Amino acid sequence: QVQLVESGGGLVQAGESLRLSCAASGSIFSIYTMGWYRQAPGKQRELVAAITRGGTTNYAVAAQGRFTISRDNAKNTVYLQMNGLKPEDTAVYFCNARVNLGVGDILYNYWGQGTQVTVSS
Repeated sequence: QVQLVESGGGLVQAGESLRLSCAASGSIFSIYTMGWYRQAPGKQRELVAAITRGGTTNYAVAAQGRFTISRDNAKNTVYLQMNGLKPEDTAVYFCNARVNLGVGDILYNYWGQGTQVTVSS
């Protein structure tokens, strides 16, 4: 069993910053990709940012220039630094990890429980 534990969400005012973190634990051989998705009420879940084990990143257009994703491979942890938050960033943010469990090269997709980010005006 693999668990993703998220932290760092909360309520902030527009223009402020938050740093989300997500630590993976369990019988993990390696993690190929870690990322953050978000889902606002009435909308589909969307990619915010993702990062491979080698450090290649991918950002949603809305996140470019404001958000930075990083990871600590030794700790199996991914971070999302969110600066200049806007009310439209309000959503539940989910951590995602694509995990190799040590048998072959099959990747398993795991999700965290989600953490609420609310940005007020």
